[in-house]
Amino acid sequence: MNHSALSDLLSFTHERIGSTSDGISGFIAAYYENADPDELQMRGPAALYANAAAHWRLLQAHTDPASAQVRVFNPSLAEDGFVSEHTVVHIVHTNMPFLVDSVTMAINRGNRTAHWITHPLVAIERDAHGTVLAASSAATAHTASTAVESVILVECDRIVHAQDRDVLQADLLQVLSDVRAAVQDWQAMLDRVRTVAQAARHSSLSPADRQEGIDFLHWLEDRHFTFLGARDYDLVREGGTVSMRATPGTGLGILRGAAHTEQTVLPHEAVALLESNELVLVTKAMSRATVHRPAWLDYIAVKRFDADGKLVGETRFLGLYTSTAYTAPVGDIPQVRSRVAAVMAAAGVMPESHAAKSLQSILDVYPRDELFQIDTATLTEHAIGILRLQERQRTRVFLRRDVFGRFTSALVFVPRERFNTELRLKTGEELMAVLDGQSVEFTPMLTDSPLARIHYLVRAKERAPENVALLALEARIARHTQRWEDQCAAEFLRAHGEGPGLALAHRYADAFPTAYRESFSPQVAVDDADTLATLSHSAPLAVKLYRPLDAGPGTLRLKVYSTAKVALSDSLPVLEHMGARVLDEHPYRIGHNGAALWVHDLGLQLPPLTDLARVKQRFEDLYVAAWRGEVESDDLNRLVLATHLDTRTIGVLRAYTRYFKQLGFAYSQSYIEATLARNPELTQSIASLFMARFDPALNDDRAQRLQALRSSIDTELAQVASLDEDRILRQFVATISASLRTNHWQRSADGQPKPYLSIKLNPREIPGVPEPKPLFEIWVYSPRMEGVHLRGGRVARGGLRWSDRREDFRTEVLGLVKAQQVKNTVIVPVGSKGGFVLKNAPSATDREAFQAEGVACYQTFLRGLLDVTDNIAKGAVVPPAQVVRHDGDDPYLVVAADKGTATFSDIANGVSADYGFWLGDAFASGGSVGYDHKKMGITARGAWESVKRHFRALGVNTQTTPFTVAGIGDMSGDVFGNGMLLSEQIQLVLAFDHRHIFIDPSPDTAASFAERQRLFQLPRSSWDDYDKALISPGGGVYPRSAKSIRLSPEAQAVLGIDAQEMAPLDLLKAILQAPVDLIYNGGIGTYVKASFETHAQVGDKAGDAFRVNGNELRCKVLAEGGNLGCTQNGRIEYAQKGGLIYTDAIDNSAGVDCSDHEVNIKILLGAVVEAGDLTLKQRNDLLASMTTEVAGLVLQDNYYQTQALDIACHRPLYVLDGQQRLMQWLEGGKRLNRAIEFLPTDAEITQRRARKQGLTAPENAVLMAYAKMSVFDELITSNLPDDPFYSHALQAYFPQALRERFAQAMHAHPLKREIIATFITNTVVNRTGATFVNFLAAESGAATADVIRAFTLAREIFDLEPLWDQIDALDYQVSSTLQLDLLNKLIAIAQRASRWILRLRSTDQPDMPTLIQRYQGPARELRAHLDDWLPQGAVEGWQQATSGLTSAGVQEALARNLTALDHTFPTLDLVDLAQNTQASLEQAARAYFEVEACLDLAQWRLQINRLPTDTLWQTQARASARDDVYSIAGHITQGLLQRQENLQAWQERNARPIERLNRLLTTIHTQAPDLAPVSVALRELRHLA
Repeated sequence: MNHSALSDLLSFTHERIGSTSDGISGFIAAYYENADPDELQMRGPAALYANAAAHWRLLQAHTDPASAQVRVFNPSLAEDGFVSEHTVVHIVHTNMPFLVDSVTMAINRGNRTAHWITHPLVAIERDAHGTVLAASSAATAHTASTAVESVILVECDRIVHAQDRDVLQADLLQVLSDVRAAVQDWQAMLDRVRTVAQAARHSSLSPADRQEGIDFLHWLEDRHFTFLGARDYDLVREGGTVSMRATPGTGLGILRGAAHTEQTVLPHEAVALLESNELVLVTKAMSRATVHRPAWLDYIAVKRFDADGKLVGETRFLGLYTSTAYTAPVGDIPQVRSRVAAVMAAAGVMPESHAAKSLQSILDVYPRDELFQIDTATLTEHAIGILRLQERQRTRVFLRRDVFGRFTSALVFVPRERFNTELRLKTGEELMAVLDGQSVEFTPMLTDSPLARIHYLVRAKERAPENVALLALEARIARHTQRWEDQCAAEFLRAHGEGPGLALAHRYADAFPTAYRESFSPQVAVDDADTLATLSHSAPLAVKLYRPLDAGPGTLRLKVYSTAKVALSDSLPVLEHMGARVLDEHPYRIGHNGAALWVHDLGLQLPPLTDLARVKQRFEDLYVAAWRGEVESDDLNRLVLATHLDTRTIGVLRAYTRYFKQLGFAYSQSYIEATLARNPELTQSIASLFMARFDPALNDDRAQRLQALRSSIDTELAQVASLDEDRILRQFVATISASLRTNHWQRSADGQPKPYLSIKLNPREIPGVPEPKPLFEIWVYSPRMEGVHLRGGRVARGGLRWSDRREDFRTEVLGLVKAQQVKNTVIVPVGSKGGFVLKNAPSATDREAFQAEGVACYQTFLRGLLDVTDNIAKGAVVPPAQVVRHDGDDPYLVVAADKGTATFSDIANGVSADYGFWLGDAFASGGSVGYDHKKMGITARGAWESVKRHFRALGVNTQTTPFTVAGIGDMSGDVFGNGMLLSEQIQLVLAFDHRHIFIDPSPDTAASFAERQRLFQLPRSSWDDYDKALISPGGGVYPRSAKSIRLSPEAQAVLGIDAQEMAPLDLLKAILQAPVDLIYNGGIGTYVKASFETHAQVGDKAGDAFRVNGNELRCKVLAEGGNLGCTQNGRIEYAQKGGLIYTDAIDNSAGVDCSDHEVNIKILLGAVVEAGDLTLKQRNDLLASMTTEVAGLVLQDNYYQTQALDIACHRPLYVLDGQQRLMQWLEGGKRLNRAIEFLPTDAEITQRRARKQGLTAPENAVLMAYAKMSVFDELITSNLPDDPFYSHALQAYFPQALRERFAQAMHAHPLKREIIATFITNTVVNRTGATFVNFLAAESGAATADVIRAFTLAREIFDLEPLWDQIDALDYQVSSTLQLDLLNKLIAIAQRASRWILRLRSTDQPDMPTLIQRYQGPARELRAHLDDWLPQGAVEGWQQATSGLTSAGVQEALARNLTALDHTFPTLDLVDLAQNTQASLEQAARAYFEVEACLDLAQWRLQINRLPTDTLWQTQARASARDDVYSIAGHITQGLLQRQENLQAWQERNARPIERLNRLLTTIHTQAPDLAPVSVALRELRHLA
């Protein structure tokens, strides 16, 4: 054959070697003559030439025709001149049959693929030395004497390792050796066949059987058998053992040489055959042929007899039947034909009948190998059995065991329509199992018969069993032949009955996939289907933990049933957290349409000693709960295997671990979880402690049980080796012991456990709780949210914040509650604060979903709080159901809006209504039926009181004088929007919020006010909505997302910078540092810190990039309408620099004050509504009608709190000693931690005193709050709130409409005492300052309530309240300094009068009205006649003092009343003096004033007033000296009146002492103020008395 590729190769060869090398040229032509042209084309001439040349060299080396040349190699360019991706095999062998087939078999045996085979026959001419002279195609050889050699090329899968190539080469050499042996001994083996056939004629066998045997041998010889090997064996009988011994030198073909096994003992079956009449025994050998084709060798044994006809051995032939042997009619095959005839006879069928034809057909198609080997009896049984299958078609198995026990032949008949690969494999598995199989081969036959036949040949591991339970085997295979689906349907009917069973079968029987059917029985499927049928949209998942029959220790499986596919990556972490190692997973999709369900079968490795019965239910429950998100998936779930704890109890421990995280516990969550898992017994005990403490079902032995548990736990703890683990475990024990209540045993309306856990705690008993420690704390935990509520007292209120600080929101809440404590000093409840975080929130970009999740978690938080809070019904406290209380009654719980919950009040009140909580919609103020803070602008108006007071100190009226403002917030906000509308003089030059930056360098005041008003009235607005046309030149609105912002010269000027362009964050910082009059914070965030604080300490990451230090601020005033705008240290630093600032608690307290009024008004009116005296609509209308008055009551507190702070800052050194003493007293009572509140230590106070510095306003604000808290606590424990006199405080708290209509209900208010105590505390401290009560109480040893009573008397006796009001009215009329001086004067008078009253107090002191009546009238009478009763000189001094005030702008009446106080103060002495001397008030007053004039006591008081008051002691000494002057005057006057002595006589009698005093007065007047000469003068005066 010639083609282009071959032509190109020949041309290439000619060009390369020329015409001189005819040998190789002819070889190459012959080599590729019959090769596939495509293969040649693909390889190219160069590679083909190199390949042939390499084979040519191997041919040159083949000089021995009796051997083979084999080379197995990976060609390389260096050695072979070509490369190939395959391994190349070159073979040179003398031509003979079977070469190519045998070589291919050898290569394939190693699971290698032959990619290209070419095997030309080449005619070779050699010289005498064997050198090849010429080579050509054998087909064209001209002489018969030319040697023909087979040249074989094979390319197979690449063999990388050289040793593997060597193995293949050796294998090929052995195969070729076998081929040579078989071919060379072919004739000899035929001769031996003839010999044994001839010899058999002398055997003792029956003539018929002997002839059949001889005929069979001749039939084999007649091209029906390929003889490959032969050997003779001698029969050896030794006792009862019969064996065959190989006869040396008789091996032919592949059996040449010595036998591998010299002697073989025959089994009894083989011995029986030897003794039978059959001449020839046919079976299969136990090895495959290496020659011709890869089949099991056929084994033919011919009996040998001696001359006497005695059996002496056998001749054994190995080979393969030819194809004609398999197609020959069974009637033409000797031995086989006799068996067939015997079968036909035994069957008893009539010739030519249907049965006869059917039986003959069965024998014709019977496996031919079986016909050669089978005995007649077995064949008869099988054939008749197969024939009967036509009558009753069913599954049958026909077995034949090899006589040597090496294999078993099985004919299996199954329904044809059920036959498939699955059935074939399963049947093979059954046969392998029952027949001790090592390997199995099969041959199926499918005809038009309704039954399919599969012939299996099962080779035994050792010996095939003789006895097989055939019926059981057939039954098992029959079950396999049945459709799994049918069995499943039958199981449904059996398990559920006909009706439900049919429905389930229709739905599920055909739904299980093949993989499932291969793994599980129909019975298991029915069980699984029952579980799948329970799945629904609300319950989309179920699980089942089970142990397979063949499972090892700890090996279990978990089935997960679901409505959707469960990704292994999702379930794997859940199971690993539960302590299970996932070994494998098999998912099964159940169903064929969109409604398909899923079964996931997972292999699990659990601890080896796991008790399935003990853990099964708890493990399943925990997995489902974790998957549904009802519990968190963490390593605490390992406790389900390590302990007896169930899902909910593990959840209790998890709740505590999450609480520890919020405490800043030193150990990580993972370490805590590992500690509990490593100490399972202690963990179990800790859980038991919780149960024993709170389980409502326990009897009266709770205390004893708890004691026993604690003792046991202490013993167990002593065995814990790790100090860290000991600390963790003790933290659990201590915290559970400090837990007061829990809702763990409560149930939802559907009877299920609540999906959250709330625990009420006493944080003061818990180790490691950060200061300050609240009185109570409620921790609410669920997988969706976590929340904490901190309360400073039993009656407390504060907002609930939607926090975004998941890692440390308790720290955030603690900071807020500190501020709330300060802020709440103006209201009845003390401070509280709550916060919650979302743990699985949707993306914030999906606003609706995010908000919905926030609302749901907020409601969960509220429910958690109310679950453990007492209720009130018909005046009685009602504890919550299923809650064990370890504290007293605690029904007061009020919440409020905060960051993120500003619009949630109605939601909160809805939860309150669901619980039937006694506060109703007073539970959360500011709802739809309440005081809308934004509409009222109450928070901003309160902050504006601070702004006005700061600017008043600067001499600026914010309502009439324009001033510049930098704002934080936007006009849509409550605090900022309302705040920026509280003065039409605001010049808002700078502002920013989270979206935009606003710059208006020189705004039109009126136009900008109107535009801000427009924005505020929009439903939603941002600075981008501002009318740009109204912005002054150089300004604009810029997005904070901009890369940079260019600044005009005008903008630079208002910012006080020279940068022409800034990044947005840098610009925000510049705005905070701008030189404006006011920075007004109405936003959220902390923008100012101290220079020594880090951003991390601030705890507001959003502001880290632009936050400024307090000493960097250039504004004059900073007002905090929003919470936490500055750190306390930042405020102090700014104030010490000269900035005017209070605190956020002071500035924005109006909101909480308004809410408190709303709550207490609703409580009051709730009782009225309940009594039927008011409808709910009337109540709501009444609430709305009082809005303005409530706002006025609230703003009074803002006004007076800031006034008190300014008074304290007016003379900072004057009050510093008293402040230090107050702080020391509060610390001594564990009521104050100065470090936490950033108040100076005693050492710092000493340094400040040296620098002439006192406390700043922010520090004063904190100290005033603690003073109020202290006074309130003292009053609430006294009987003062129960004093009828102070009922006016209760009325003053409420609006006028309520005082008029519901006075009686007002006195029944549940918080009556708290309201009175709060009102009085605020009134006194706001008027007199933080140190007033503490100073007098410490000085006199009196109780706080006594000091308050003394102050009340002083205020009422001298009519101080009207004077205070009149001084307040001097705002913007006189300087702030003068106004503060006048207020200080009133405080001094109140202090002097209170001190006098405290000195005279007694246990039988009359009630307040009596005392007021005793002194108030005389004081007023004295004031009315002061012009007449005073000596002329004193009148002139009084008029002079009055003129000083009037000239400063004080109205004359007020000035006269203020300056008259020094003269009316003696009223306290004069009343008692007149009574003791039986004189009238006028007589006593005139005498008193004459003595005063005689001794010039006014001048002495003036000199005393000159004394320094820089310290508390100096102030106290001066006050005592002044009081002594009044007292001495009183004693002298009393003596005169009692003796009825006139003043002149007394004066003459004491002329010399009086003269000395006058000289001393003159001397003192000329000297610097000094207490020493004053003390000498007072001693002289006492001698006169």
